[in-house]
Amino acid sequence: MLLYFTVGLLVHFVFFASIFDIYFTSPLVHGMTPQFTPLPPPARRLVLFVADGLRADALYEFDENGNPRAPFIRNIIMHEGSWGISHTRVPTESRPGHVALIAGFYEDVSAVAKGWKENPVEFDSLFNESKYTWSWGSPDILSMFAKGATGDHVFTYSYDANEEDFGAQDVTKLDTWVFDKIKEFFHAARKNQSLFSKLNEEKIVFFLHLLGIDTNGHAHRPSSREYKDNVKLVDEGIKEIVSLLKEFYGNDEKTAFVLTSDHGMTDWGSHGAGHLSETFTPFVTWGAGIKYPQKVSAQQFDDTLLKECKLEYWKRQDINQADIAPLMASLIGVPFPLNSVGVLPVDYLNNTDVFKAESMYTNAVQILEQFKVKMTQKKEVTLPFLFTPFKLLSDSEQFNILRKARSYIKQRKYDEAVSLCKDLIHLALKGLSYYHTYDRFFLGVSVVLGFVGWASYASLLIIKSHSSLTRRVSKEVKKPSHLLTCSFVAIGVLIALFLLIQGSPWTYYVYCLLPVPIWYAVLREYQVFQDLVTSLLTLPLSHFVGYLLVCTLGIEVLVLSFFYRYMLTAGLIVFAGWPFITQLWTRAKSISLSWIFFCLLLAVFPLMPVVGRKPDIFLVMGAGLMVLLLSLFVVTSLIKRKDGFVNGELLLHLLQMLSIVLSMCVVYSTHNSLLRKQGLPLINQTVSWIILASSFVLPLLSPTVLPERLVSILLSSMSSYLLLSTGYEALFPLVLSCVMFVWIHMEQETLQQCGVACKQKISNIQFTYNTDISQFRQLSLDDTRRAFFLVFFLLTAFFGTGNIASINSFDLASVYCFLTIFNPFMMGALMMWKILIPFVLVMCAFEAVQLTTQLSSKSLFLMVLVISDIMALHFFFLVKDYGSWLDIGTSISHYVIVMSMTIVLVFLNGLAQLLTTKKLKLCGKPKSHLI
Repeated sequence: MLLYFTVGLLVHFVFFASIFDIYFTSPLVHGMTPQFTPLPPPARRLVLFVADGLRADALYEFDENGNPRAPFIRNIIMHEGSWGISHTRVPTESRPGHVALIAGFYEDVSAVAKGWKENPVEFDSLFNESKYTWSWGSPDILSMFAKGATGDHVFTYSYDANEEDFGAQDVTKLDTWVFDKIKEFFHAARKNQSLFSKLNEEKIVFFLHLLGIDTNGHAHRPSSREYKDNVKLVDEGIKEIVSLLKEFYGNDEKTAFVLTSDHGMTDWGSHGAGHLSETFTPFVTWGAGIKYPQKVSAQQFDDTLLKECKLEYWKRQDINQADIAPLMASLIGVPFPLNSVGVLPVDYLNNTDVFKAESMYTNAVQILEQFKVKMTQKKEVTLPFLFTPFKLLSDSEQFNILRKARSYIKQRKYDEAVSLCKDLIHLALKGLSYYHTYDRFFLGVSVVLGFVGWASYASLLIIKSHSSLTRRVSKEVKKPSHLLTCSFVAIGVLIALFLLIQGSPWTYYVYCLLPVPIWYAVLREYQVFQDLVTSLLTLPLSHFVGYLLVCTLGIEVLVLSFFYRYMLTAGLIVFAGWPFITQLWTRAKSISLSWIFFCLLLAVFPLMPVVGRKPDIFLVMGAGLMVLLLSLFVVTSLIKRKDGFVNGELLLHLLQMLSIVLSMCVVYSTHNSLLRKQGLPLINQTVSWIILASSFVLPLLSPTVLPERLVSILLSSMSSYLLLSTGYEALFPLVLSCVMFVWIHMEQETLQQCGVACKQKISNIQFTYNTDISQFRQLSLDDTRRAFFLVFFLLTAFFGTGNIASINSFDLASVYCFLTIFNPFMMGALMMWKILIPFVLVMCAFEAVQLTTQLSSKSLFLMVLVISDIMALHFFFLVKDYGSWLDIGTSISHYVIVMSMTIVLVFLNGLAQLLTTKKLKLCGKPKSHLI
């Protein structure tokens, strides 16, 4: 059993990791020659303002009094510069957003897990290409580009990371700090000759990272007064900095200004996914080399921004976020960042036609260089007869287009040259994507073969070891032939040689060789497969088709629940009718009524809004009171009992009740403290961490009698869950646990109905680690339903209160009882534990179901894994890299979630066994005497 699960875990880790090699590989290539425009640039210096978390509508809109929210920027749009929307990509997080802005390329989705404080991959950036860059702002962002720069020309000034406190009284100080420091910097430069001379060099960049808007958005929501006032403060700060620079440089009109954002923010104060409020960011640029405002009579855009912000007569020019990097490079005359895939938006430039054409030509050559390097790399590791080049951009085609573009420039046909260069860029980007995904089909086929083989082997193992299907057909098990073994060894050697000749990375060996032993194991069990087919042929065709349709429908409902939460509601309503299609309604009416009531109550949760969008502290308090009522009921029953253990159990339950009360007090107190902007009280933070730590220990002190241990686990889990709740989700684990408790009773009743004798009442069953194997029975068709129920309840635990496939479903307010200072990994760990608590409750109930139904945990668990693997395979085929970025991100995250669920299931099964069977004994406990 242990060996099988170890191998199974490794196989699933491989399947999980494969998605990163297939879809998440870094697009970076190295070895290109820097490209820059040979003509003199319009600007000597560039100022980049990045207002972190600023939504486009928040900057362009009018306030309640009918005045512009950002009057200085509005004046720029109408009198001095150009504006538009910068369209970002998923994941809409700070690191990928800044990389796109400053380096001009889109990091893969896994970059969100690489950290905010490091630069783990080498890439070129505007800062690296500049002569000097001075930057002010968050240490998380600034250090990333300073570490990536060569030489000693990128200077950073940042505040302490502890200043990024969501519970602080005034987080606008993060922005005022930046504005104050840059004023001090220029004041000091007048007295420092060395610094003064550097500041008067050309090709220099000033970068101001403004984090206050993002922090206020997370803490108070973008609709709050704090967020909107912060936008106004940033507008005033930018006005002062622009005035300061003009004065310092004597109005030489050689400064270009850019204002944008790394990402937007949802109405509920989060970001990460592809909602329009997250991907629509403002872009305003003015100064040297930038076109003045252009008035138009009409504009065609799909959104309502123009009309709402009264900008319908001022020309809007939308760009992709990566296009900003080549624009900035062009303005100050530095080489385009080597890894940039941005297309220069020439319509923003106020320069000669020849400058625009030359800049566009440089842009095309720079992207073509990446294409050439990528093609060469792929060609070197592919056998000549297997290599298929990108036909649309052959060597001769490249030469012809470049020659033609250069000819157009010489003939002063600048518009034709620009158009031709854009076509070349489009082809080069398509070619880059082609070579970047060159091995995707090959790897995909290998993974699918492994998936199908593993699911087949697990199914055959269930039939062979835990069912009576094969026993009545054939008892003789033949040994595998020598030919079969030799054939698979030969296949494995041939695959390894093929990969070796191609110089493939070691991960390719894993993906391609893994199916070989799996399919060998499957074909060794061909006798079992033969017996299964024989057994199935004895079934009436209508029964077989019926079972197949029910299984297919069940799997599809599970898959659809990832996309539509209401499918969980539909499933729970069907579950509520279960007693009526069996004899349970007549045999156990009270249990059946409880089952119907709690299933329908649980069915309400998937219809509710996603957690965090409508916080309500009183619902959290209500959930706490309901848990206390349940605790009082348990305490009353304990007092009525008269045995030697009552004092210890009573003390434990009183301790858990105290933990619930403390959780309620901490939640209420922290909520009020943050509303008053007094931060997170230290005593609240300390108590929260103590409660969290104790929740892992207290259940282990309770008796291992089934109902009492499950109640103890629920009480300890709820004390932690209340601290992590912001609204109605606090009620979810309580209702889910009620369903689980009734499910245990229902399954025992079902077993008695089937004629299997139950030796004990549920109230007398003990959780024991070493279960008597002789008590186990063979699998029946009804056990497939039990496995399906478990997977369905696990998905309900996942999606019952939100769509966790979307990063923006996570609300940082959930962790404010534990910490308010920005710490992505600690916050992520706490939110992950919040997700896992309902999961743990379901798994503990599953342990009880196995005990009450006298079923081997291995057999039922194998069935669950098979169902999960079929779902994972389904999602593997649904993963795509085309369409909207919302669709792409969602398809990938669905596969990652279902694979994570399968892997975590193995660990949580062990955790559930520990929580239900382990019994801690406190030192100094009085000995019980036998009379």
